[in-house]
Amino acid sequence: MQPFVRHTGRAAALPSANVDTDQIVPARYLHRPRAAGYADTLFRDLRDKGGFVLDAPGNEGATVLIAGDNFGCGSSREHAVWAVSDGGYRVVIAPSFGDIFYNNAMKNGLMTVRLPAETVAELMEVAPTDVTVDLEAGTVVWGNHSVPFEIEPHHRDALLEGLSEVQMTLRELPSITDFEGEHLEAMPWLTPGKG
Repeated sequence: MQPFVRHTGRAAALPSANVDTDQIVPARYLHRPRAAGYADTLFRDLRDKGGFVLDAPGNEGATVLIAGDNFGCGSSREHAVWAVSDGGYRVVIAPSFGDIFYNNAMKNGLMTVRLPAETVAELMEVAPTDVTVDLEAGTVVWGNHSVPFEIEPHHRDALLEGLSEVQMTLRELPSITDFEGEHLEAMPWLTPGKG
């Protein structure tokens, strides 16, 4: 996973609430292996209708997505995160996210930032515009605005270091080994052939 420390990019607004994972990546694409890429599936059905807001002039090359409340709700599919990432977005900013989408995003290095609905509305009004998301400082900056955000410490550490959950656990291997040794010494009957 690529570390995420700070990102500056053009922000595009998707002013819709409750955008679910089937809108993000339609189910008919879920058979693809990860290596095949998912950029062309991102909002496929919405784009095929024509006039999709993210295809409007000025949004090309956007790497920050400003979304409405409850972005990524619906069924559990990691593919939705893959489609957003492969579609060129490094950050999604919204008032709230579907829980599974949020956790899948963090596990795949896609930065998700929760901001108050009023702040997200302000950002949508000025998009497309350049936005800087600074994970170290915990701020989203655009124009003369700087807004703080919070993120769970374990997600923050994993993103900053570009580590998966397994890699984060392996960092604690010496402590885990020490604990197991002490535990088995105190309870030898747990070890086959002892006690």
